[in-house]
Amino acid sequence: MNDALLFVDDEPDVLSALRRALLDEPYEILTVQNAEEALAILKQQPIKVIVSDERMPGMSGADFLTTARETYPQTVRILLTGHASLESTRKAVNSGGIYRFFTKPWDEAELILGLREAVAKYDLQEENRRLLRTVRRQSQEFKALEAHYPGISSVRKDQTGTYLLPELSENEVAAVIERCNREYENL
Repeated sequence: MNDALLFVDDEPDVLSALRRALLDEPYEILTVQNAEEALAILKQQPIKVIVSDERMPGMSGADFLTTARETYPQTVRILLTGHASLESTRKAVNSGGIYRFFTKPWDEAELILGLREAVAKYDLQEENRRLLRTVRRQSQEFKALEAHYPGISSVRKDQTGTYLLPELSENEVAAVIERCNREYENL
């Protein structure tokens, strides 16, 4: 997956400034001027980070980020606004699950650092999801092996905590491996 970032702001000059600020960054930058267009893009392709203005015609940034969170919870959400009110910020944090909050005008270095951190957060969470899927799959395979070969998972320890494995001949080990391979091929 590429590092796609989606910027939502009703002001074309703001979107242009954001694009310029990120020229040297390795991101695919997508820009739209309203929440409806942003939701359409989210349906079409995976986005790692959304940066949304708070005050937009139609759907507010907080409402948009809440909708994005419900439908695309893995996407990292950032609020960008020039009119920070305590209530809109609270709403965005609580219901939109925003990761960061930036005000206009933004500090370019701080914004770039924040976006890098947001992409890293997404990547870390995605790796965690991948590892969890792997562990679940391996757990199912382990349960299937245990069902076919009862006792295969029982391990004992001696008084020093050293694991004791039952003594098996080379022929017995080869036979178990062969059976496991056959079973694996039939899964």
